[in-house]
Amino acid sequence: MSHDTHDAVQSGTTPSTPGPHTRRLKLLTVVATFGGLLFGYDTGVINGALPYMTDDLGLTPATEGVVTSSLLLGAAFGAFLGGRISDRRGRRTMILWLAVLFAVGTLICTFAPGVALMVLGRVVLGLAVGGASVTVIAYLSEVSPAERRGRLVTQNELMIVSGQLLAFLCNAVIGGIWGEAGGVWRWMLVIATLPAVALWVGMLAMPESPRWLASRGRFGEALAVLQQVRDAKRAEAELAEVRALAEEDRAAQTAGWRDLAVPWIRRIVVVGLAIAVMQQITGVNSIMYYGTQILTESGFDRDGALIANIANGVISVLATFVGIWLLGRVPRRPMLVVGQIGTFCALLLVGVLSLVLPEGVGRASVVLGLTVTFLAFQQGAISPVTWLMLSEIFPLKLRGLGMGVCGLMLWIVNFLVGLLFPILVAGIGISATFFLFAGLGVCAMLVARAIVPETKGRTLEQLEREFKRAGDPASATAEVTR
Repeated sequence: MSHDTHDAVQSGTTPSTPGPHTRRLKLLTVVATFGGLLFGYDTGVINGALPYMTDDLGLTPATEGVVTSSLLLGAAFGAFLGGRISDRRGRRTMILWLAVLFAVGTLICTFAPGVALMVLGRVVLGLAVGGASVTVIAYLSEVSPAERRGRLVTQNELMIVSGQLLAFLCNAVIGGIWGEAGGVWRWMLVIATLPAVALWVGMLAMPESPRWLASRGRFGEALAVLQQVRDAKRAEAELAEVRALAEEDRAAQTAGWRDLAVPWIRRIVVVGLAIAVMQQITGVNSIMYYGTQILTESGFDRDGALIANIANGVISVLATFVGIWLLGRVPRRPMLVVGQIGTFCALLLVGVLSLVLPEGVGRASVVLGLTVTFLAFQQGAISPVTWLMLSEIFPLKLRGLGMGVCGLMLWIVNFLVGLLFPILVAGIGISATFFLFAGLGVCAMLVARAIVPETKGRTLEQLEREFKRAGDPASATAEVTR
């Protein structure tokens, strides 16, 4: 029995048979994940553009941190607002608006004459990145069959790291050929307008999330969408389950902040916030944003660091492929813990060897090898599980709000890492900074073992009922009695 078939049986559904609906689902996934590609490119491009930008705009370590982290601050609010708006207006509509924001933010940054306008453009881009970080995975989660949800949702993570790799490659090529020309960083930035246009055009032809339509009582439209991405029998069975839960939620007459008074919902929000923080305090984005500077500090020259940094992007993509494969075969929770153990060991070794090895290409090569190892565990285990579980654990009526709140927390921590990393390196050095991240990783490991639930092999509706029963024994007893 295949792993997809096993998960379908475990969730109580019949595995989909191949047909036009499977091709439609694949096309939908590719188009929607252009949001992830933009997320990755716009967060990764600063890595190589920053050294050139520093010369042209006269940046200091403090303003470097502000320019880098302004996108992350925008992303925090983008995640929160994007989740709320997508609950009200729909996932597809929100993604269309985000495509426009990506293009506008990119153009502001490209033509920015100084720091102030650059920061404004990065905040606009951040709103788009944050909105995409929660809306795209909510959309994919809600159109995916239970047995393929892990694989399809994690393809967004693959597109994120592919976008970062594309940014690193473009930075290296543009820097290598036109590195002495003024304003070369502007060409690095403007490339992001192309996938923004592709996302907008592609989403015009894509349907709305069937589960969002059901949450609005639009069951006929929801069935029509499900029939595009399921065989006919599976579509009708799935709609019946979605409809029953949507009507139950509507009868409860709550769908907002008031729901936090409900113990089982409050517990899920706490778990979601913990998962979001755990992903960021490993310090992964210190490498994705400042990898070139880390390698320069370790002993590479600027051009060598730009080229060597491509290895970080390559391993991120390869590791994500491994992560997608693993998600179909192993439970989520152990995968998260193993990833945290691996990142902790890599961070600890970076700190130790940066202290004991003399500066030069030898030390830089060792640091590069360890950052690659770190990213293998981070992008192969922690990041895929993080984004997937955030798309799974929240009930339908609160999925946008819950993911928005957790996205807000994730991006605030990301913002703090981006802002403080250059300041910490300047103040206490690379070794102490990585020791700090390693210590935080131990805390994350302990929290993951204590509170993170297992979600593999269940439909979103089954998960909601299980969380509700676990948090409300009286409700569970009443349900059994009925």
